[in-house]
Amino acid sequence: MEILRVQTHDHEEMVDITTAVRKVIHENGWSDGALMLYCPHTTGAITINEGADPDVVRDILVNMRKLVPHHGDYHHAEGNSDAHIKSSLFGCDQLVIVEGGNIQLGTWQKIYFCEFDGPRTRKLWVKWLAGA
Repeated sequence: MEILRVQTHDHEEMVDITTAVRKVIHENGWSDGALMLYCPHTTGAITINEGADPDVVRDILVNMRKLVPHHGDYHHAEGNSDAHIKSSLFGCDQLVIVEGGNIQLGTWQKIYFCEFDGPRTRKLWVKWLAGA
């Protein structure tokens, strides 16, 4: 298993980690199989979405704030209940296909680490599933 570190700078943001994931694949010589990306943090997540237009990330974050506001009917004492809910909605893992050493993504797709309680230094677990 590899560990990919992600530094976030805002309370909520989506960090494009596609290049970093490609680097891990290349450095390990992985060719054909699948790669599991897992976030071991309860206030972070991983998603795949459009990376060509930055307005898409903006729209996701703005509307998630409307759907799950920071201040609401929460009992969790740490004050980050919204971050836990957002993390659960997005999910803590992504499985990506790797063929010929390349991540198989759609034309506009990127892989994002989603920060909902930053800024922080986060880690992602990267597990190679050879010939999956």
